[in-house]
Amino acid sequence: MSMTGAENAITDVTGLSVGHHERVGSGWATGSTVVLVPDGAVCGVDGRGGAPGTRETDLLAPQNLVQQVHGICLSGGSAYGLAAADGVMRWLGERAYGFAVGAQPHEVVPIVPAAVVFDLPRSDWGNRPDAEFGYRACQGAAPGPVAQGCVGAGAGAKVGSLKGGVGTASAIVPGPGAQTGEAQTGEAQTGEPRLTVGALAVVNALGEAVDTATGRPWTAECELAGEFGGGAWPSREGDLSSGDGGHSGGHSGSHAGGDSRPLNTTIGVVATDAALTKAECQRLAMSAQDGIARAVRPAHSMFDGDTVFALGTGAHELPEGSGPFGSAARAAALDQLCAAAATCFSRAMVHGLLRAEGTAGLPAYRDVWPEVY
Repeated sequence: MSMTGAENAITDVTGLSVGHHERVGSGWATGSTVVLVPDGAVCGVDGRGGAPGTRETDLLAPQNLVQQVHGICLSGGSAYGLAAADGVMRWLGERAYGFAVGAQPHEVVPIVPAAVVFDLPRSDWGNRPDAEFGYRACQGAAPGPVAQGCVGAGAGAKVGSLKGGVGTASAIVPGPGAQTGEAQTGEAQTGEPRLTVGALAVVNALGEAVDTATGRPWTAECELAGEFGGGAWPSREGDLSSGDGGHSGGHSGSHAGGDSRPLNTTIGVVATDAALTKAECQRLAMSAQDGIARAVRPAHSMFDGDTVFALGTGAHELPEGSGPFGSAARAAALDQLCAAAATCFSRAMVHGLLRAEGTAGLPAYRDVWPEVY
């Protein structure tokens, strides 16, 4: 059995900080979330949905020049929300973090890939994140605990029939030769460093994240140490008709509250403190997409823009064996990271579901199945 990091958050990977900025009320329900790594991290990306909204993803291809990024911007606002990354670049540039392009320390270009969710119908038209959202998210970024639910890019999120949000999770991964129980005790007996994997997800999928006939999230079995509440799941059908627990009537179905426009795309970041190449980061991002496929049904539709970034901060080297099978040792270690990435991302998505709060016409999980809390 694995164990979580101290915060059960992506910030358990040393060197990362997370910040949110959202605006809710008076015609607004949207925001931006940043994952900052000012000192740089190798990055890869994988996109599976048919309707992506992204920025700087071509740069992350293994054959291209720049090897490290300095932040990831996740935002609402559909393609308009990509402007939030401008604010992240400004914040980093003011502090001389970025890809050096000149002789002076301040002559840098911060590398900030970005992805967006479609949440436009949750706000009045024209109310969407801009560069100021990204800048303010950076101002509030910090290591340690990460706010979850209807914050940042999750402010206007929707998952199937329910309110979506931001969720995060982490896991400690023992070395490939670890003995049974090492992950639980935290003691590495093989001389190989324990690695940390963390995930942050903005849950805004077309598919359902829960079996609406029973109230059980699809990936409930991934729970570690009672992180989802530790109690029994409801095992009853939920009333999905409104945002107040189903007491005021209204439209029932996949688009609660009479909103027939799908609000789709799950985006996020998976990170590890391992030293990975860009190609290995891409493999990690691909595995995290498997976490999406486990957590929502259906996943990766033509109306989703599912995009996951993967970061490797480089604090620990993967094992390199000697002899003709030396590369197999590294592959085995990477395989463990990939398995953890898929599970972490699924767990982060459950947290995003459970932490969300309902809005008018759109119930949260806590409204429909309050007995879980």
